[in-house]
Amino acid sequence: MNIGKRLEGKVALITGGASGIGAETARIFAAHGGKLIVADVQDELGKNVVLEIMEAGGQAIYKHLDVTSEDAWAQLIDETLELHGNVDVLANIAGISGRDPAMKVQKTITPGPLIEDTSLEAWNKIMNINVTGVYLGTKSVLPVMRDSGGGSIINISSICGLVGSFGNAAYHASKGAVRIFTKATAVQHAKDNIRSNSIHPGFVDTPMTAPGHSNNEVAKVRIEATPLGRFGVPGDIAMGCLYLASDESSWVTGTELVIDGGLTAH
Repeated sequence: MNIGKRLEGKVALITGGASGIGAETARIFAAHGGKLIVADVQDELGKNVVLEIMEAGGQAIYKHLDVTSEDAWAQLIDETLELHGNVDVLANIAGISGRDPAMKVQKTITPGPLIEDTSLEAWNKIMNINVTGVYLGTKSVLPVMRDSGGGSIINISSICGLVGSFGNAAYHASKGAVRIFTKATAVQHAKDNIRSNSIHPGFVDTPMTAPGHSNNEVAKVRIEATPLGRFGVPGDIAMGCLYLASDESSWVTGTELVIDGGLTAH
């Protein structure tokens, strides 16, 4: 069955759109007829993603966005409304792992420290980007979506929002917060026909996970824990985003879409 382009005419705003899952989601949304606003702080990479989309015949613009700034969100929404008049889809994909940005190869099984070794500064940075960024994005689009009769909010959590591990508690806490915030949004705004769902990736090959997967021992442990026997690729997650953005998921809200190769099944 060929159902054609699944986002024809929809305006979609994607944070973290310059690389990894965000960039692939932007490409796939554009290929399905979406009008894209690709937002990130990695300006050169983000502009390259937009150029690639446009060269393929898609519609996209790039905007610099600090997801922790309420003023920046307000400005972005104003600019989007001026350009397109609406926001149909918000994909909150921007996030950080909490590892040292200078780390090229991860030395331990998990990328972050134990609780006692986690500084308040590191904790706050992870929470600000991974949680406050999702909150501000959601808060910013709610009035727009309500006025237009509804919309879809997609929040990238993680399997780390479902289970614990031997380190990086701040990251786990942030992704758990995203999971429950998503459900609260779904319940509060179902009456507005605004759907809110979270996606929980397992181990996916992205720039964020590259230091871990560059360590053969870490990669082996992760692959062995994944029943399907391979790392995910950004497209695996982007296709889940496409489903939740499309009208095919019109009766889906407050749920967790786990895309992890079976890891959390055992």
